[in-house]
Amino acid sequence: MKLPRDLTGQELAKSLETLGYMIARQTGSHIRLTTQENGEHHVTVPNHSPIKVGTLNAILKDIADHFEIDRDELLRRLF
Repeated sequence: MKLPRDLTGQELAKSLETLGYMIARQTGSHIRLTTQENGEHHVTVPNHSPIKVGTLNAILKDIADHFEIDRDELLRRLF
């Protein structure tokens, strides 16, 4: 599945709430999200418009590794 090209940091943070992530804090233009599902996991999302494709890919890969699913399955769950 192809990555969305026009996704903002705020939209990504909102869609990650479906996986149990909650905003822990925001410092400047970076949002720190935390989940307790499948063990504790933290991810930092830049609140940029849009998020660069490489940055988005790295964030999604980290989350997919945490939940032990492939990236395409994660994209189907989120979008």
